[in-house]
Amino acid sequence: MGKTYIVGVGMTKFEKPETRDWQYWDMAKEAGTAALDDAGIPYGLVQQVPVGYCFQASTAGQRAAYELGLTGVPVYNVNNNCATASTALMMARQFVAGGAADCVLALGFEKMARGALGGGSDGGDFASSPVARHYGIMAAGHGFEMAPPTAQIFGNAAREHMDRYGTTEVQLAAVAAKNHQHSSRNPNAQFQDVYSVEEILAARTIHRPLTKLQCSPTSDGAAAAVVVSERFVDEHGLRDRAVEIAAQAMTTDTEESFASGSCIDVVGRPMSRSAARQVYEASGLGIEDVDVVELHDCFSVNELLTYEALGMCEDGASGKLVESGATTYGGRWVVNPSGGLISKGHPLGATGLAQAAELVWQLRGEAGPRQVPGARVGLAHNIGLGGAAVVTMLRRS
Repeated sequence: MGKTYIVGVGMTKFEKPETRDWQYWDMAKEAGTAALDDAGIPYGLVQQVPVGYCFQASTAGQRAAYELGLTGVPVYNVNNNCATASTALMMARQFVAGGAADCVLALGFEKMARGALGGGSDGGDFASSPVARHYGIMAAGHGFEMAPPTAQIFGNAAREHMDRYGTTEVQLAAVAAKNHQHSSRNPNAQFQDVYSVEEILAARTIHRPLTKLQCSPTSDGAAAAVVVSERFVDEHGLRDRAVEIAAQAMTTDTEESFASGSCIDVVGRPMSRSAARQVYEASGLGIEDVDVVELHDCFSVNELLTYEALGMCEDGASGKLVESGATTYGGRWVVNPSGGLISKGHPLGATGLAQAAELVWQLRGEAGPRQVPGARVGLAHNIGLGGAAVVTMLRRS
């Protein structure tokens, strides 16, 4: 397998749905053009285009990519729930690493409706839902309440974490406070307001213990990355733009996800842990080598679960880790300098590529007021209920 590099990234500002007059192809054109301009190459050099989205019709990827050029290259439509964009990135890397292409554009977008996400059921029929097994485990242990399904399953994971490890509501709120603070420095973030822990705890409860300010919003937006081979880097003089994809892994649910009957496992901690271990082994880098992390904080509890899955702390110690300041500026790692999903926003088909964009900017030293001093190694974590977990290690040589 050959080496792969990201040489260009781009994203739109993430917006509250229905606040900007644009269509999904407009946002895709904006992000894709930005990524190509960042790399300094024309669309005509792109040989493959995997496109991620969840809420548009089949071949919407073509409708979006055609705005960049009508060159006849293959366009692949990717849908993997919240891990959609990182799945598109993984396809791009595989095309390049396997020798099928030298230059691939990974593109992701979403145009969403206002309000909470459904639970992935069709017309409310959870028996036919792709996540029926997941919600069945939740219902067996916690029942089913009149609240957004995704908030329920993650909220119940939070309740289990509190009962099992003594994690506190203050520690959960500290995750959101950190990420809202970080997003105040990010002009691409949907929200740029700073909130105290007390304000986060006082916000409207969505599903106890999660308040509104601990839940990622629905969002419109797009992101993109240009992935190329080492030969392409050298032929086009792109060493100064290149960030290596040192390793990448995707995992899906195993029996461990369901055997315990725990929502902590159902929402993906075992998947994330397995993907991280594969990436550490393949890259020769460990979490101790990482400077900056963009991880999937769809709800505050998932950031805590991911600390544990990535090996940043022992199981149950994540609440104390965030409370200690170890995951913000001046700490051991800076986690979600972009503001994360909670504050930057979460257009499902774009999120994983937006994470990659933030890390590329960080590792190039181009993150402006969000810059993590001396960052050379970054880790992205993107997870989709249903399930898929993608972990990517990026390195700047």
